[in-house]
Amino acid sequence: MNQTFVSILVLMLISAVLVWQFKRVRLPPILAYLFAGIFIGPEFLDLFSDNFDAMHLVAEVGIVFLLFTLGLEFSLAKMVAMRHLVFGVGAGQMLLTTAVFAAIAILMGQDFAAAIVIGGMLALSSTAIVIKTISEKAQLNTSRSQLAISVLLFQDMAVVPFLIVIPLLSDISDTSIYLSILLALLKGVIVVAVLLSMGRWLLPRLFNEIASTKTDELFVQTILLVALLAAGLTYAAGLSMALGAFLAGMMLSESQYRYQIEADIRPFRDILMGLFFITVGMQVSLTIVVENWHLILLSIFVIIFIKVVMVKVAAYFYHANDADAWAAGVKLAQIGEFSFVLAALALESGVITEYLSSMLISIGLVSMAITPSMIDKSDWLASKLTKQRVTNEAPDAADISIKPDVLILGYGRVGQSVARMLKLESLNYSVVDSDPVRVHESRAAGECVFYGDAANKSILKKAQLFDVSLTIITFDEHSKALSVISTIRHLVPDMKVIVRTRKDYNAQALYDAGALQVVPEIQEGSLMLISQVLHYSGLPMSRILNRIRNERKKGYVHMHGFFPGESTEITFDTKDKLELMHAVTIPEAAFAVGKRIVDLDIDDKRVQLVALRRDNEEISSPLESSVLQVNDVLVISGKPRRVERIEKYLLNGR
Repeated sequence: MNQTFVSILVLMLISAVLVWQFKRVRLPPILAYLFAGIFIGPEFLDLFSDNFDAMHLVAEVGIVFLLFTLGLEFSLAKMVAMRHLVFGVGAGQMLLTTAVFAAIAILMGQDFAAAIVIGGMLALSSTAIVIKTISEKAQLNTSRSQLAISVLLFQDMAVVPFLIVIPLLSDISDTSIYLSILLALLKGVIVVAVLLSMGRWLLPRLFNEIASTKTDELFVQTILLVALLAAGLTYAAGLSMALGAFLAGMMLSESQYRYQIEADIRPFRDILMGLFFITVGMQVSLTIVVENWHLILLSIFVIIFIKVVMVKVAAYFYHANDADAWAAGVKLAQIGEFSFVLAALALESGVITEYLSSMLISIGLVSMAITPSMIDKSDWLASKLTKQRVTNEAPDAADISIKPDVLILGYGRVGQSVARMLKLESLNYSVVDSDPVRVHESRAAGECVFYGDAANKSILKKAQLFDVSLTIITFDEHSKALSVISTIRHLVPDMKVIVRTRKDYNAQALYDAGALQVVPEIQEGSLMLISQVLHYSGLPMSRILNRIRNERKKGYVHMHGFFPGESTEITFDTKDKLELMHAVTIPEAAFAVGKRIVDLDIDDKRVQLVALRRDNEEISSPLESSVLQVNDVLVISGKPRRVERIEKYLLNGR
């Protein structure tokens, strides 16, 4: 058997066993991969000594996807909403901690370049571990957790300058180091500006076209191509590949495709990222660790103490609550996963030595391993330090986001009809749909709609499946509906699922899959017609309802088997095209700005004004005397050509 194949098989076996065991003791998979790397490294099994360069190349691609997903998760809206904490406490923590650790490194004999990198690496915390742990504890919306998240947001941004500078720090003299850093940052700013300009113009159009084909393979291929192409462009400019990937993800983070992209890229990212951390572990010298174990333990205590104190100092200047500051500091006291990324990049660039890399990785391993316990004790420690009582109560979730009562899968004619009825009854809902145009239009009108595949677990979680009590499948695709029901049953076994179909031929299979109710549209429409006929024929309502109930119970037995005819049935899909709804945003220079609705004679143009949205709030019955303002959104319903004409009229006056 081929030796390389055997090595890969052993690697997969070791990784799987370690990840399994680490999860059992509530330790993150990152640590399992690092330990797997140590185990298969040159000081133990030495499986890949001949192929390390090839493995390292594949691992670098993993970092590209890791930074790409970081860019996707980078929320500009959240950053703006929390800007005082992000750019106050977050920036203060990063600058103070980096400066303190850099100064210590210089005092210990490191040159300026290595000291800056070491300071930055030690200042970073683990976004993945911290957020995952506090989410599991349902403490994500507490004030101390929000303070920690603000710091993590700034740290994520701070990774970018290090990705720009580190590759250019090797082989420079002390006299030119400041100039080199300045030139590197200037170069990075130019590359970032070019990429962002191209991305803002090109990427939305590209993904609109790709999504309109409704081909999953093409969508995934395009994601991979965009991430790798952006990485290649920054690499060609002499910067790190990870920087380009981060920018590509950030450009797509505000699009309606974000969640589907994130779901599709995750398998590639997780596998390749695991390989990256394995290669990092392979570079750890156990000889160095064993010889310096006492120094490593001492360093961990010093680093934790300094990081906690620096968060408290930064929070003090921005008048944050003392208990929140101490609790956030304890949560952020570990070394983050991006520290390993910077360590690998710095080692490759020759900025730090193998000795330093092994020491820093070892310190990071231990600090991450004790993070869950530190987060468990963070509130207790904050209470002891401040003599304040710290509770686990989070603010009302409604203050942050409205939880849906119903999840609607498919937002065509039926899905939108269901949504309107729910809205009339003041019931909240979220929606998943795979039509990019429909998602764009409905989001513009203020609807809570996610673009993506309804059978994807990640998309269902983003659409808050765990918060709803009822899920409705409105699209008429039998095989896909079965897949969606299976996924929902796996995530929430007791979820009530209602399925809409056009005909009842496949109803039993849907019931067997776990559907609570299957509603065949044609048969139900016929039943409604029959009920009206029986009513006007003089039958009592109790008898009519009993007849309908029995017909449903017997599987619509009297509604099957018809004499065929020549005429072709007009499908509902054809009728859908006869009318549409469209959201028209009123820009500053529009003709309609400052005019009353009654003066625009919208009804005379044979379209209907469904709703008016202003400042993200819907006015479902706007007064005719209402004066339109800049950024108002008018939701118009009518025939396609009439809707097109009224949009031109509202914008241009003709």
